[in-house]
Amino acid sequence: MSGRTQARACPERTCVGCRERAAKSDLLRIVAIEDECVPDPRGTLPGRGAYVHPAVVCLDQAVRRRAFPRAFRSAGALDTTGLRNALAPEAEATP
Repeated sequence: MSGRTQARACPERTCVGCRERAAKSDLLRIVAIEDECVPDPRGTLPGRGAYVHPAVVCLDQAVRRRAFPRAFRSAGALDTTGLRNALAPEAEATP
């Protein structure tokens, strides 16, 4: 044996809100369907994805910085109300 361990590299992505790198499993994938940002927790929806921490703070930063239209290469603004509603119960559960 060579003595090396077989440690697997964990894929990392950058949160479009706070711009911090984190493990892909710690971030929520967002997909643009028509003119709306939709959460993709399983990561199986087709198309370009953007990643954000599942926290309202990071979502607010991404909206303020206009990161979603830039990440999805969209011409206009995208609706994030459904995404905000999906993140709200998780934010209330966290102390």
